[in-house]
Amino acid sequence: MLKSTYKIPPLPPKAELETMKVLRALPDAHRYLAELKGKASAIPNQGILIDTLSLQEAKASSEIENIVTTQDEIFQRNIFPDGPASNSAKEVFRYQDALKRGFDLLHKKKGLITNNSLIEMYRKLKNRRDGFRTTTGTALKDLSRDKIVYVPPQNPKDIIQHMTALEKFINQENLRQPLDPIVKMAIIHHQFESIHPFPDGNGRIGRILNVLYLTKVDLLNIPILYLSRSIIQRKNEYYKRLQAVRDTGDWEGWLLYVIGAVTETSQTTLFLVEGIRALMAEYKSIIRSELPKIYSQDLLNNLFRHPYTRIEYLEHDLRVSRQTAAKYLEQLVSHGLLKKHKAGKNNYYINTPLADMLIGVSKSDPDE
Repeated sequence: MLKSTYKIPPLPPKAELETMKVLRALPDAHRYLAELKGKASAIPNQGILIDTLSLQEAKASSEIENIVTTQDEIFQRNIFPDGPASNSAKEVFRYQDALKRGFDLLHKKKGLITNNSLIEMYRKLKNRRDGFRTTTGTALKDLSRDKIVYVPPQNPKDIIQHMTALEKFINQENLRQPLDPIVKMAIIHHQFESIHPFPDGNGRIGRILNVLYLTKVDLLNIPILYLSRSIIQRKNEYYKRLQAVRDTGDWEGWLLYVIGAVTETSQTTLFLVEGIRALMAEYKSIIRSELPKIYSQDLLNNLFRHPYTRIEYLEHDLRVSRQTAAKYLEQLVSHGLLKKHKAGKNNYYINTPLADMLIGVSKSDPDE
């Protein structure tokens, strides 16, 4: 049997965590998170942000695992869920389902993030019915060198023991030596990835855990932090910093990396939220002045919850007949607010400025 190459530490780790460099980096992360939380609350329907931004996070997080699909395929899969789709697109939507399930369970369990919740998210993500690893042989490789770089705990009893301790750490506050919540999130993520409790999907579940924890501790109201984008841009550094803690105990380097990622992606997500809010206000003004007979908040919400929409969505959301929904969409097209496209026998309608905004952020480089 493989032997673990890193002794999983008790929590919190016995190391100097909140160094001067870490403490100097934290205020910006908190400032932008607070601004994001405030701006997001100004969107009338929070479901709009959960749906649109969680899909961006799902795509980005999956790309870290080399599960790559196009934005157009994702949007089309969203409106034609029963149509043909690549395995990559299916994986992305399972990630979104897992994230939404985790957020739902966070409310149902009154702010607790439990191991049972993580297992439910894993089952959604992988479309499986198992849970924590029960067989040995798991090892993490550097594929570029075909070399094992890390062997997580192998004994199923050890995995359960470590995950039980992690669950306790997540849900209990240390009142004697309270940790900054972003620092604690980074420790939780490292511990989870080091335990590597599931047969597959640990990276994606770990990234969902990040944003759920920020929501749990009230740094966000809803799980919309677009965190995986930063990891994609610095993927090698992400894995290097994870491993450096195991190899040399470099917690400071890991914490600074995570704090920087939170700061950067808070700014990016803030840009998206502000862009969505401004575009919604513009669409609202145009529809109310040029198409007052069809205006409603439900219609506006539909156009921004679904960058690609279709007749059936308006029927459901507005509780109108198919004929009425079709007429509304055609009027929106004639006023330049939507573009009409055809897929087989089906029509669909694109909120082009919104789609372009989401696509542009997903492609942009944070240094630009």
